[in-house]
Amino acid sequence: MPEEGAAELAGVWSLVSFDTVGEDGSVLPGPLGENPTGLLFYSADGHVGVHMMPADGPPAYLSYAGTWRREADRIVHRLTVAGERDWLGTDQSRQLRLDGDRLTLTGTSLSTTDRRVLVWRRLGRTGP
Repeated sequence: MPEEGAAELAGVWSLVSFDTVGEDGSVLPGPLGENPTGLLFYSADGHVGVHMMPADGPPAYLSYAGTWRREADRIVHRLTVAGERDWLGTDQSRQLRLDGDRLTLTGTSLSTTDRRVLVWRRLGRTGP
């Protein structure tokens, strides 16, 4: 059975911004610098894949894959494949805001208590 909200989230999303929000509300570049690039894949049957890096390429590369589910205004990624062993089997919950072709995910970092805000833009379909 398809996930609730699958129709509005399924597809490929391109990373627009990845910021860290300080306790005082200040916004700073996230761990991938000022110009990150990345792709987020949501399948209608509940699979997710995330790949991100600085626009000028590695050494920093963040990725994971697994399943996703929507819980009202939150999305939960269950990690089954990850670059860090400690991430495996974890549920990563993010507040979700969808505005047309813009998806904003807000939550804590996978490895710190920093608050992160990631903005994604839906990509149009290309190819046959």
